[in-house]
Amino acid sequence: MNEQFKSGFVAIIGRPNVGKSTLMNHLIGQKIAITSKKPQTTRNRIQTVYTCEEGQIVFLDTPGIHKAKNKLGEYMVQVAERTLKEVDAILWLVEPTTFIGAGERHIAQQLQNIGVPVILIINKSDTVSKEEILPAIETYRKVCDFAEIIPCSALRGQNTGEIIPSIMKYLPYGPMYYDEDTVTDQPQRQIAAEIIREKALHALDAEIPHGIAVAIDTMKERPGKNLLYDIEATIICERDSHKGIIIGKQGAMLKKIGSNARYELERMLEAKVNLKLWVKVKKDWRDSDFLIKNFGYDKKEI
Repeated sequence: MNEQFKSGFVAIIGRPNVGKSTLMNHLIGQKIAITSKKPQTTRNRIQTVYTCEEGQIVFLDTPGIHKAKNKLGEYMVQVAERTLKEVDAILWLVEPTTFIGAGERHIAQQLQNIGVPVILIINKSDTVSKEEILPAIETYRKVCDFAEIIPCSALRGQNTGEIIPSIMKYLPYGPMYYDEDTVTDQPQRQIAAEIIREKALHALDAEIPHGIAVAIDTMKERPGKNLLYDIEATIICERDSHKGIIIGKQGAMLKKIGSNARYELERMLEAKVNLKLWVKVKKDWRDSDFLIKNFGYDKKEI
């Protein structure tokens, strides 16, 4: 092995909806984390791997650090805050603004005396003029001692080429943790559930609150010459009224979600997919320790 090979763990942190998952997907070069205009889309710490000749970066895409409103929210915040203590470097994503709100100040407080390099990524730089970027940089420079500050647009891929070389500067020399063709440690079932949840969030837009989960009931490869998967999944919601919205008139909304999810699942699995979706109501599931665990969020892993 190359003795100059670098490797390490890097947390991607920031308030909900600043583009953490979009950036990670862009850096990895394929879709792993789901993205949505709705905040708090990422619920688990998603581990993805970037490998090149110089080294290997294991990214931890954390849930957004925010003020928790229920037990699921508490779980998400605990995952994010614990991640900070386990990494070699941190990417902190913010938006290009000179106003630093309570959420960002809370994160800055978490980063005090953390003992690892923090690279500030000012994302969504395409949404403001170049003249507005410098004041944003100066504003943030005062709240934390950053190793580097990089403005970029994860969505457009603008200036994102600076990020990997910047991270490599701060990683220790070390082993390759994963095979070079590994891009994530997430099981296929979990990625499949996240894809269906993303398509539901997109299709439903502002019609229902964020309280939906997806459980994969069965995921089987059908024997035969042509690769085919049978996937059965249940969309969980919190209210009877939400169930009607998710199903839609004559099942139209559920068909739309299923069609969009099937397209993405087939791309991921490189096979045909027979997808069946159901909808169930589990009242206030986000405040139930049992149901949170049942849907794949295990507090013992925090």
